[in-house]
Amino acid sequence: MGRWALDVAFVWKALLTLGLVLLYYCFSIGITFYNKWLTKSFHFPLFMTMLHLAVIFLFSALSRALVQCSSHRARVVLSWADYLRRVAPTALATALDVGLSNWSFLYITVSLYTMTKSSAVLFILIFSLIFKLEELRAALVLVVLLIAGGLFMFTYKSTQFNMEGFALVLGASFIGGIRWTLTQILLQKAELGLQNPIDTMFHLQPLMFLGLFPLFAVFEGLHLSTSEKIFRFQDTGLLLRVLGSLFLGGILAFGLGFSEFLLVSRTSSLTLSIAGIFKRVGGDLNQHMQIRANQENHCSVHNCGLFLSQGDGGPKPLKGLGSSPDLELLLRSSQQEEDDNEEEQYFVAQGQL
Repeated sequence: MGRWALDVAFVWKALLTLGLVLLYYCFSIGITFYNKWLTKSFHFPLFMTMLHLAVIFLFSALSRALVQCSSHRARVVLSWADYLRRVAPTALATALDVGLSNWSFLYITVSLYTMTKSSAVLFILIFSLIFKLEELRAALVLVVLLIAGGLFMFTYKSTQFNMEGFALVLGASFIGGIRWTLTQILLQKAELGLQNPIDTMFHLQPLMFLGLFPLFAVFEGLHLSTSEKIFRFQDTGLLLRVLGSLFLGGILAFGLGFSEFLLVSRTSSLTLSIAGIFKRVGGDLNQHMQIRANQENHCSVHNCGLFLSQGDGGPKPLKGLGSSPDLELLLRSSQQEEDDNEEEQYFVAQGQL
């Protein structure tokens, strides 16, 4: 009877974890497509992230008020001492993780970003061991090393190395390890009273906003102040569409943050990191398949053109595909366009892994 109860508990925990991971995938994939769509016409990712943080804070405050009215129980509010000592490091680490990750795209390709960011799971494991959130087990270390190493080799040949961008992403991975470890402590320490993801998001967003503001002011402030899409708008309809699109992203970011914190609170930050890696591998596979399909289409068009051009002129010697400068230029243009589209979707709001 005891063995049967343990088996049922294990299956229930596995199903619960799977459900939380699928919920995380839904919002994460949704906001990835949203970022890819929006950044084609709106080139201020830090401002977009800050606006999303504001929307998350408003939704969190509204959710807390509704729950408090329905349950007639006051929600937790940390003292300033606990807020600055416990919450501020997590919020600052989150802001730096997002800021450095976005900053790195000025220097590197998405492939190098993916390869370097795969080290985040190693830092999460290290800090989880340091803070005694995980027990040191050979199987756990082996699984993490295999996952990180597999993702590294998957993107190795498609990278264009840049030291500045590499240093930024590596710094973001290191800080990301601190970020998610501290987040797990916030969510799982009963004395703080932040087990509810809504309460955690409510306390984190203001300091995250303040942490990102200096980066926004330096890199986007002047350009945004002269942009006709926001402050110097001439078309009210365009302004409303832009604000509506940004607000929609805030809703997706709220759902993503809720699913992330819920997954961490019920499992661990290591589980979230591994789930994010599998999602990233799926995205890379899809991207490579699209590039391969486009290259094959271009080759087919070129071969048809060569076949038709022989028409009345009789057989002509065919040049190799590699010797056609027009085709080579066309393929390079297609590859660059795919890389640009790929980079746009990685300007992540709210700290995607």
